[in-house]
Parts: sequence; C-alpha cells; structure tokens
Amino acid sequence: MFSKGFFTYILIVSFVLNSSEALSQRRAKESDKTEIAVPLMTSPKLVVGIVVDQMRYDYLTRFWNHYGDDGFKRLVNEGFNCKNNHFNYAPTSTGPGHASVYTGATPAAHGIIGNNWYDKEIDKLVYCASDDSYETVGVISEADETVGMISEAGKMSPHRMTVTTITDQLRLHTQMKGKVIAVALKDRGAVIPGGHTANAAYWFLGGGEGKWISSTYYMESLPKWVVDFNSSNVVQKYKKPWNTIEDITTYVESSPDNNSYEGLYSGESAPVFPHDLPGLWDKNSQYELLKVSPFGNSITTDFALEALKGEQLGTDDITDFLAISFSSTDYVGHWFGVNSKEIQDTYIRLDRDLERLFKYLDTKVGKGEYTVFLTADHGAINVPAYLNDQKIPAGYLNRSEMQAKLAEFIKYKYGSAELIKNYSNNQLFLDHMVIQNLDLSLKEVQETLADELLSSSDMAKVYTAYQMRNNEYTSGIPYIIQNGYNMKRSGDVLMVPKPGSIDYSKTGSTHGSAQIYDTHTPLLFYGKGIKPGSTLVRTEIPDIAPTIATLLGIAFPNGTTGKPITAVLE
Repeated sequence: MFSKGFFTYILIVSFVLNSSEALSQRRAKESDKTEIAVPLMTSPKLVVGIVVDQMRYDYLTRFWNHYGDDGFKRLVNEGFNCKNNHFNYAPTSTGPGHASVYTGATPAAHGIIGNNWYDKEIDKLVYCASDDSYETVGVISEADETVGMISEAGKMSPHRMTVTTITDQLRLHTQMKGKVIAVALKDRGAVIPGGHTANAAYWFLGGGEGKWISSTYYMESLPKWVVDFNSSNVVQKYKKPWNTIEDITTYVESSPDNNSYEGLYSGESAPVFPHDLPGLWDKNSQYELLKVSPFGNSITTDFALEALKGEQLGTDDITDFLAISFSSTDYVGHWFGVNSKEIQDTYIRLDRDLERLFKYLDTKVGKGEYTVFLTADHGAINVPAYLNDQKIPAGYLNRSEMQAKLAEFIKYKYGSAELIKNYSNNQLFLDHMVIQNLDLSLKEVQETLADELLSSSDMAKVYTAYQMRNNEYTSGIPYIIQNGYNMKRSGDVLMVPKPGSIDYSKTGSTHGSAQIYDTHTPLLFYGKGIKPGSTLVRTEIPDIAPTIATLLGIAFPNGTTGKPITAVLE
C-alpha cells in the first residue's frame, strides 16, 4: 500500500512539471511572437527608391565640391556607398534599367530587353510599357471629361515585364495595405518601378499640356490631390530662363560653355548660358522643353512631395514605397553631353532637390523612420567627337552602310536578300521560315553573319543566339551579353561595337552598350536599417531588390538572380 505522504509527493511533482511545461509553452509562444514581430518593428515606415536617369558614378565625385551637406553628401556620409556597382547586362537603357533595379533580375528573366524591341510573334516593334488595352487618365476630351481619349500617352501598363518587383512583393506581404506610388517624367520610369500591383504610377505629359497623367490600368480618374496639382501654377513657374545656379566661372569640372560637342535647342545659335526657355518655348514643343532642363527634376520633386502628402505615405506602421525617377538628367545628357556645363548645373540643382526631399521626409515621416536607395538606370559615354579631339580612340557607327554591306553579302552568299526581318538594338532578327525553306542551318547562318559583321572595323565582338543558349558565361563581355539575352525575345546575332563607338549624333551623349562607361553607376543606401560605410567589392544592379527585401523581411521578387548586399544591412 502507498502512504498518504507518497500521494502528496506525486501531486506536488505533477503540479511542478505541469507548471514548468505551461511556463515553457507560454515562453515559447512569447518567443514566437517576438520573432514574428521583429521585421515589423525594424521595417521602415517608408522606402524611397530613387533612380537618376543616366547618372555615371563619377558625377558623385566630379561635382562633389558643389554639393551641399543634405543631398548626395548625406547619402554618402551617413549611408552606405557601393563604389564598384555595375549593370551586369546589356543593353543599358532606361526600360531594362528600371526593370532590373526593381525585379532583382536581368532582361534574360524579366523580359524588358530594351526601350523598344522587335516582337517576333507579331512582327513589329513594341514599346516596353505600351498597352492599348488601357486609356489615358488626366487629359480632358469632349468624349469623357475624366478619362482622356485624345492622347496615346496614357496607354501604358507593366504587362510586358514577366516577373514581380520589390514593390509587388511589398504589396503582397502587407495584404495590399502597403501603398506603392511611382512618379517620373518618363512613363517607363514610373510604370516599371511600380510593378504590377502599384496603387498608382504617374508621368508627365509635355507639349501644350504640362500635366501629370496616368493610365486606366491604375485608376478611372485622377485623385483630387493630382487634379489640384495640375490646376495649380507649380509647373508654369518653371517657364523661365535657365542660368547656372552658381557662378559659371566656378564650374571648372566641365568643358567651356560654347563648344561643338553640344546640341542646340531649336532657335538657339549657340549652346550657352543663359538659355532663354520662354523665348524658345514654342519652337521646342512648349512643356517638353522643361524635360530637357534641370527644371524637370524640380517638377518631379514637387510632385513627389505632393504624393507623400496626398497619399499619406509613411504615416503608419505598414511600410509604403515611393519610387521616384529623375528623368531630366538623361534628357540633358543626351542633348549636351556628359562634359557640359549644362550637365554640371543639372546635377548641382538635383542635389538641392534631393535636399528638399530629405528634409521633408525628416519632418513628416521622421528621420530614422525611412530608408532610401539611390542608383541609376545606366551610365553614359563621353562624346566620341570630343574623345577623338583628345586623341582617344572613339567614333560613330554607320549603321546604314553596315546594313547595306550585309544585305549585299547575304544576297551573294545565299541568293536571297530576305533573311533579315529586323535590325535593332545591335541585334539581327532572322527569318527562320526563309532559312528553313532554303534548307539552310540556322546555326551556320548565324555564325556566317556573325563572322561577316565582325570583319567591320566598328565591331569588337559578335555573338550568336546559339552561343547564348548553349554556353554559361561567368565574366566579361559575354557574361553581360548573355544576361541581356532573353530566349523568347532576343535576336539571332548580337553585336558589340568597340569601346568608344556609338550609333548616335555627333553632339551629346548616349548609352546602351556593355562597356564600363555605361555599366558603372552609383548605388547608395541610407536610413533605417542601413549600416554606414562603403565597399569596393563589386555589386550589381540586381542585388538592390533582394537587399531591400531582406531589410523589410519580405519575399524576393520571383525572378530574382541578384543577392543581398549583406555589408549594407545593420
């Protein structure tokens, strides 16, 4: 028989064990809650993604002494600077650039292989953001005072982008509660960063309009804050002469103001300051002229500040995202070149616009409550005519002559001039049906045409689609070309002009190549969750999206090929 004391002992032990287990379970649950809450507690209230169109890395260093403490310098001095950041694909253009920043992938995965490209399925050129399924919002017509029918400018959507963006993943993670707003002068600079699920994307309609518009993909009518902005005098105040914001004699980091390497506004006799924008207004498509000036960036900043206020971004604990693309840096670079006084003044003014933006965020969202990244969609080449005059090898491609010689060769070699369907973006698209009917090997035709093109003095390298499909390149130009090659959309023969050679006018700068001047761009991180510092370790544009995803504790975009930059994160 068991004594009464024994049963008392058993009861005490059971109580202790059960209590310990209950306490353990409760602590485990509390621990689980803590672990789940960590991303929410550490996530910023707002992420601001900034893309500066056509910004070379050396614009940070060249104009450093003209920058204030709260623009670019704040990002560099208080944030993290990836000094060896590159695009790892070509073509280096605006559409692919924005797509790669926000998808964490290259054109091989996201499908945006150019600003425009030849669509093999429908046998015509297509635009990266165009979509005739939708209509323009924000241009009044007689047919409908809300949804404008008189303009093609709003017939846009991200439907040609085949993967998700970091902005999509934020929307999905927050059950569509986190807001995503994208703004840019260029439609593609807003549509692509916003992703497939953006609350809104807005871009600027020039000409005689001077308004911010959108697409029925996002909305049926503009929200009141946009209508009010368009009705205000904010844009019109920039219809003024463009003079340098600082004494032009201090702009020693750029070429003399009057030189032969810069383009002219219509109606100008010399590309010099001051530029009389009001006097040139009608000859340069009115509000379009503001895009090709630093005032386009100021207009973008004004509108971004209004978006922050109108959409109440960053005002609660659910992370929002504001995507801003500054497009005027690209327009000015194309027009005047990377070594011009105009490009220098544009960046000094942009620095002050960034200061305005950051100070507003400090006040309204709270310093330490938001995160910023700043990068570019591509770099730019120095004007080849200028390089030539400095005895640096450079030049201009004669595309029409090259095409004529190639057509002559094809006629001689194959007895038919119908083998090529399209020549664009340094690619040849062949007619596979004609090649099959002539009983030719597609692989051999690709190789033969590649060899013929390589004989041109303008070409550095030429690759075939067969090479892209059957090799795995890990470095150098082949790696860059392969990352830009999309199996469904790219051409049969891919050309790489020699360094310093472009197919462009003799004035102004351009981009698009696999060369270092087009791939080396800034990448700066700042704010909540960012560890101050810098690195010379190579980073690549597709690393941005997974880095931000890691910071936010959300899923990577579904086509991601980049990797998080761990040195950036606290």
